[in-house]
Amino acid sequence: MNKVSIPLFCSMMVILCSCNAQKPSSEIATSISYPMSDSHIEKSDQALITVDYLMGKFDPAQHQEFMLIPPKYRDEELRYIRKDVFQSFVLMYEAAAKEGIFLKIRSATRNFENQKRIWENKWTGKTILEDNINAAADIKDDLKRAKKILEYSSMPGTSRHHWGTDMDFNAFDNTWFESGEGLLLYTWLINHASEYGFCQPYTKMGSDRKTGYFEEKWHWTYLPVSTKLTEQAKLNLKNEMISGFLGAETAAKIDVVQNYILGISPACTSTKN
Repeated sequence: MNKVSIPLFCSMMVILCSCNAQKPSSEIATSISYPMSDSHIEKSDQALITVDYLMGKFDPAQHQEFMLIPPKYRDEELRYIRKDVFQSFVLMYEAAAKEGIFLKIRSATRNFENQKRIWENKWTGKTILEDNINAAADIKDDLKRAKKILEYSSMPGTSRHHWGTDMDFNAFDNTWFESGEGLLLYTWLINHASEYGFCQPYTKMGSDRKTGYFEEKWHWTYLPVSTKLTEQAKLNLKNEMISGFLGAETAAKIDVVQNYILGISPACTSTKN
């Protein structure tokens, strides 16, 4: 290469690199399709999947694999999610929007402290339960009180929302999804969510799911990551690790690892469509 062509070549390379760096985030997001790589979790992230991660003992705002969800996709609360989960969610959001269906994230990542606040507010009666029961005043037996709260709320350290893979959409009421706008949205999710890697972990209790939380039509998980984390939880989480909040002594008696962390729909235990 002669002396004249070398500077020209370098200039061209600078221009090409600058163009690639300026690609909009929406273009980057739409270049990703499901299924993802066979490893599901990149090797660079595997070292970050510790027991503390599984139990939500970290700050998602400071975690390199998490991002703040833009206001367009959530309610007024600041919410965080894994970056890989968000990319696939955007694809699903845009597909649904083309059919006049709009997903709104009402809950995403909740760390241990956040879940502890939710749990203890219910445990002490500060938050009244779904069927107008004051858990502290109406249920004196600790084991029965814990099981009642566990109908819809996880013990701190055991929630899938710790992982950044799970989101709640639009409403926290199953009946909302049974008619009108809610039924249209839920029907769309049932028919299409799996195309983007999402699955409803808490389906109606029955022959295929006998333990765990009551049905939650609003709760959806991103399988390419959450199946790996579910397996890690199965291998590494023990009931005796569940501690640090009111009522934690009931965890082992209830066997929350087996009955709740692993008490999900069989359809959400594999990444196969």
